[in-house]
Amino acid sequence: MKEQQEKSYGHVLKYTSLFGGIQVLSIMIGLVRNKAMALILGAGGMGFNALLTSMQNFASQSTNLGISFGAVPRLSELHERDDDAALHYYIQVIRLWSIIAALLGVVFCVVVSPLVNLLSFTWGDHTLHYAMLALAVAMGAITGGETAIMKATRQLSKVAKTQILTVIATLVVSVPLYYYYGHSGVVPAIVLIAFSTMTITVGYSYRCFPFRFDFCRSMLRDGFSMIRLGIAFIVAAAIGSASEMAIRSYLNVVAGMDEVGLYNAAFMIAITYSGLVFSAMETDYFPRLSGVANNYEATNSVVNKQMEVSLLMLAPMLVALVSGLPLLVPVLFSSEFLPVVQMAQVAVLAMYFKVLTMPVAYITLARRLSVSFLLLETAYFVVLMLAIVCFYQLWGLWGTGLAIVVAHVVENVLVMGYAMWKYAYRLTSSVVRYALIQMVIGFAAYAITLLTEGWTYWITEAALTIVSTAYSVHILRQKTHLWERLRSKFRI
Repeated sequence: MKEQQEKSYGHVLKYTSLFGGIQVLSIMIGLVRNKAMALILGAGGMGFNALLTSMQNFASQSTNLGISFGAVPRLSELHERDDDAALHYYIQVIRLWSIIAALLGVVFCVVVSPLVNLLSFTWGDHTLHYAMLALAVAMGAITGGETAIMKATRQLSKVAKTQILTVIATLVVSVPLYYYYGHSGVVPAIVLIAFSTMTITVGYSYRCFPFRFDFCRSMLRDGFSMIRLGIAFIVAAAIGSASEMAIRSYLNVVAGMDEVGLYNAAFMIAITYSGLVFSAMETDYFPRLSGVANNYEATNSVVNKQMEVSLLMLAPMLVALVSGLPLLVPVLFSSEFLPVVQMAQVAVLAMYFKVLTMPVAYITLARRLSVSFLLLETAYFVVLMLAIVCFYQLWGLWGTGLAIVVAHVVENVLVMGYAMWKYAYRLTSSVVRYALIQMVIGFAAYAITLLTEGWTYWITEAALTIVSTAYSVHILRQKTHLWERLRSKFRI
């Protein structure tokens, strides 16, 4: 039996930093690609890419059977038990079901392409474009299965290398296609990126576990538990992808492709780029939480530690992002995208609520209450869509940013309330204190963007960023040093 992972602040900080750092590297390389796309294709081209990518994500989430998530717990258990025979058998089960998911993805894309084209475009026939995404969806299913194998068997360094090489390949493949073919290169770029990702992932996974396939009917039966576990997570993700596609289609119909491109750029900055610390949730945090899911006291401890570390790491980034957006947007995209600054600045505030919600939301999955998780996620996406439609009519693009904040506040109330009622979950006083202090600093930084300008703006924002950073560093050092003293005293 392998040694159990430490459930300490030091452990949480280590792995959150590791995968957050990988995301930083990935994003830095991705920024070059986004900059090239903005300069070559413009807002309209980015909007076209966003619509196709939304469809790709929706099709993938609807047909990949949750393998990338559902396969991890069982395979991790076999890995921890050093049961090599069962481990290699279950890897064959995962690979068989990944092929089935790939075939489902192809059929789904071909069948729904005419309907999606009708709903999302008011000009031209883009049915073939949507149908060609079937190749990317199928390759994504294979990639998901192999990634699950590496995560479950703790090949985390290979997972990291795979992510970095994939981002580099994305840049090398896509930019020349955009440059030489313009909008016509968008679909080939999506397909070739999926092919590059699959090739890199399979290469690393097969080195650890060479391909060996001896089909038997029991593999189909033994995969059902994996599918049942992952299905709620994937259905929720599919609903999320569908809502994103619906939002972008709505903006395209009522305002045009340029507005879709602006919304997508602001969403990418506010939600995707600021979510660096969330990358460790599925890889490290969820397995630890699953191990204590039936112990209320231990669950509270694991959740609150993860929440504290994630909040303290994320908060200074949010303050810096809010204040630096007027400079960052022209650098990341072009001056054509300056209208997104106000939307992105208010949308960033939603991350203060998301970082408090996500660790608690995973309790429902860890306890295998899939229907409850699905209902909570669905409620969030319904609120998000309704809020964006209403607020866009009232306040335009800035209103969509405010709608994102409102949706995250509602989600936080629902998830926290359900966890307190169902699992006796309780926030610690330290979480409440850290959250209040960092939120006051963050909302003050946003208020400064509305009230001041010039040197007053930059000096004040810099001061708030320094205060937020200093506070987080002080608390994290205090927590980790305390743990080290305890380890030394008790020789843990």
